Amino acid sequence: MPDPDILPERMEGSGLLVRRWLADDVESMAHAIAESVDHLRPWMDWVEREPLTLEARREMVLGWERLWLDGGDVTLAIFKDGEIAGGTGMHRRIGPGGIEIGYWVHPAFLRHGVASTASALVTDAALSHPGIDRVEIHHDKANVASAGIPAKLGFTLFEEYARESTAPAEIGIGCAWRMERDAWKRRPAAR
Repeated sequence: MPDPDILPERMEGSGLLVRRWLADDVESMAHAIAESVDHLRPWMDWVEREPLTLEARREMVLGWERLWLDGGDVTLAIFKDGEIAGGTGMHRRIGPGGIEIGYWVHPAFLRHGVASTASALVTDAALSHPGIDRVEIHHDKANVASAGIPAKLGFTLFEEYARESTAPAEIGIGCAWRMERDAWKRRPAAR
């Protein structure tokens, strides 16, 4: 019987594989991120630390694995046709019973439904997990493309709030979207 605290590590559907990053992925991850840096820099504060050495990246992935095994966050790769199409994750930073998800997409896979499909898979997995009753997506209000994902999946925008800008294009207004388990179950078209 799986540990009820450990979040799901693999989801598959609609042509995507979403699974936990592994140490064997670090070279292809480095390549995908290098190709995505200019696209991600306006919105992702972690991009300022790129490029990481392969050893630093391997240590980061091993740290993610330890965190996941301890019942914490899970950081996931998105694959389409065997290629890294982006990344996502389930983060325990919104309190008990909640998961926040985020995502990034490689520029070669933009506007192919990768973020919305991966987010639907991750939302479904999270809300099928015992103890998780809500999923949230947070983004800066200026990131209109990111806002399209929760809107498309039927999440409800429940809050706009002042927040620190951590990436160059952000304006310091956060948008928080929420999906609850019962509402997700009633939305079969969202999956």
